[in-house]
Amino acid sequence: MYDVAIAGGGPVGLLLAAELALQGVRPVVLERLAMPSGESKAGTLHARTAQSLDRRGLLGAVGRSSTGSVSFHFSGMFGLDLGAVAQEGVSIVGSPQSWAEQVFARRAAALGAEIRRGQEVTGLVQHDDHVVLTVNGRELAARYVVGADGARSTVRTAAGIPFTGTPAGVAALMGDVRLLDPYGVPPGYTRTPRGWIIVWLNPAGHSRVTTYDFRAPHADRQAPVTLDELRAAAEHILDRPVPMADPGALSRYGDAALQAETYRAGRVLLAGDAAHVHFPWGGQGLNTGLEDAFNLGWKLAAEVRGHAPAGLLDSYHAERHPVGARVLWNVRAQTALANPDPAVDPLRELFAELMRFDEVNEHLSGMISGVRTAYDVGVPGAGRMAVDLELKTGDGPVTLVELLRAGRPLLLDLAGRDDLVAEAAGWAGRVDVVRASAAHPADALLIRPDGYVAWTSEATGHPLRAALERWFGECDAA
Repeated sequence: MYDVAIAGGGPVGLLLAAELALQGVRPVVLERLAMPSGESKAGTLHARTAQSLDRRGLLGAVGRSSTGSVSFHFSGMFGLDLGAVAQEGVSIVGSPQSWAEQVFARRAAALGAEIRRGQEVTGLVQHDDHVVLTVNGRELAARYVVGADGARSTVRTAAGIPFTGTPAGVAALMGDVRLLDPYGVPPGYTRTPRGWIIVWLNPAGHSRVTTYDFRAPHADRQAPVTLDELRAAAEHILDRPVPMADPGALSRYGDAALQAETYRAGRVLLAGDAAHVHFPWGGQGLNTGLEDAFNLGWKLAAEVRGHAPAGLLDSYHAERHPVGARVLWNVRAQTALANPDPAVDPLRELFAELMRFDEVNEHLSGMISGVRTAYDVGVPGAGRMAVDLELKTGDGPVTLVELLRAGRPLLLDLAGRDDLVAEAAGWAGRVDVVRASAAHPADALLIRPDGYVAWTSEATGHPLRAALERWFGECDAA
């Protein structure tokens, strides 16, 4: 019996496997495809994901980081500056999804996770202490199962978890094609009274072409896309011929905004697109899924290893479901603003004007990049990602990011607080204690394995012991 079976070997499932294996849990990843597709529907990692990856030593491996001012868009209106809210230098990372998937697969395998390809999950049955999956017609047992198997998740359906929201109204097509008149097609984001065309132009090779047709959703979401269909959509939107050839990676999708009503049903949990799907405005989908994995990994590992306090695993839904709901909300707003009807033009013009105000820019940039994400941990001043610190310890200088790469809880004593260090001694096997000096207003911080602050000494009336018990279980001496 496996500790955890993960259905879906995309970036989210593989990162979760790595997070579990880092905690000493034995996961198996069950991926339907016999080989990676090599296709990348996503290619943007935002600042919060970059911070999380840096705390595992993976940031340099996943792609090229951009720092400082980075122009970005809201509903196709460029005017945001992601650098205005980047907390640790990295504003955005260019990382093709297929490459990030390889990075996470290597990390998971190196830590002991088992990755099995060509394994299709077709059903499951929950029992009191385990789950039995049907995989390629055979049974496989695991103590817990995580569905990271996409928008049409078999795991979610078999577990009976409702997937609700708003239906599609937009028909989107995407493909990599050779444009026969590359300079006759506008590069970037173009809105016309008939829809949108987005072109990542490569005059010497294949360009990625995406079309958004607002007239009606696809009649058949599963129908194969043809070159003629993509060409016709592009020509309808631009109202002129768009010659193209040699298609690849053709796909169709819509703007349905759907979310699982619960991210946990007994011993079954959901992450990534299995938990939430939406239109790709802002490249937020993959980032939200990867942050699901960082949040879930250490909590599920604690449950498997038997030292999770009551309610810890349920806190995954409590913390991540509101984040997913807010992403769906801002994406629906962007889709409404993107409507090609000329009657929407004044609203877009007003919105573009508002985006020039620093506060509006920072609010929207913080939303898209994820750096405003905070959890309700019951302690004032806590619940946000702990920013990196330059620390001076008895063993020499070290950064907070480096200390978090082991994926262990950390009590950081910054003011010689012997009383707090003594308090944490009862969790010595589960919580690391580091005594250091740094430029920080708090005497001490308790930091979770995912990098979020669980407690701060600045929160008077909130004892450290209560936070230790809430997140890491009873004292060993109890």
